[in-house]
Amino acid sequence: MPIEVLLHILNEESVMGEVDHIPDPKDQVLILKNARYRDGRDVTYLLPDTTTVIYPWDRIHCVEILSGEEEGEEVVSFVREQ
Repeated sequence: MPIEVLLHILNEESVMGEVDHIPDPKDQVLILKNARYRDGRDVTYLLPDTTTVIYPWDRIHCVEILSGEEEGEEVVSFVREQ
C-alpha cells in the first residue's frame, strides 16, 4: 500500500507523491511516485510522462507522512444525540 508524503525540497516548492515504504535512515535516495504540487498541478521541472522521481537526500529538508490510516484501525468519534 503506497504511503502519501509531502516532500520539502531545499529552495523549491513542496512536492506531494507516494512512496512504497517509510524511508530508512540508511537510504541514499527517496523514490517518489506520481509527483505533483500540493494543489495538484504538475511539477514544472518534470516531463509530463514522468511517473517516478529519485531525489537525493542532500536536496531534501524533511518528509511529512500524510497517510495515517492503517488497515483495521478504528476511528472513534463522539456523537451528540438530541
